[in-house]
Amino acid sequence: MDDLLVGLIADTHGTIRKAALDAFAGCDLIVHAGDVGRSAVLEALRRTAPVFAVRGNMDKGHWGEKLPKTQVVPVGEVFLYVLHDVAELQLNPAAAGFAVVVSGHTHRPAVARRNGVLFVNPGSAGPGRYGLPPSVALLRAEGSNVSARIVDLNQPGNREGG
Repeated sequence: MDDLLVGLIADTHGTIRKAALDAFAGCDLIVHAGDVGRSAVLEALRRTAPVFAVRGNMDKGHWGEKLPKTQVVPVGEVFLYVLHDVAELQLNPAAAGFAVVVSGHTHRPAVARRNGVLFVNPGSAGPGRYGLPPSVALLRAEGSNVSARIVDLNQPGNREGG
């Protein structure tokens, strides 16, 4: 059975925090759920692990338009469906065979299971908004079992126990 660790990040808006890179140490891959801000963010993440990314509403210009609006990411025995704004979800993820839906846009971190599907919004890893701390998420896939937790980037030492 595969045991894979996936870093989830969104809404960086051109900023890559060292704390986010530290949180992703040891990850098998990283998923960026849009509003990347600039290509240098993806380049920095790629130095840690392979990266899958989707375009957010703020990803403009030549490099941003190359990003897909949605992406299917295989993680061991499961599939993740990635889009920027979950309000634009146009499929039934459970019926389509997805174990996880990853989104961003709201800047509000959340992990919830609905109809057998794990929905994860890692929050915003970029400039602070709405009085929320910057955050990412770590997703663990053990065979067909998936779990996720939010990582507050302002809290040192919260990487352990992922």
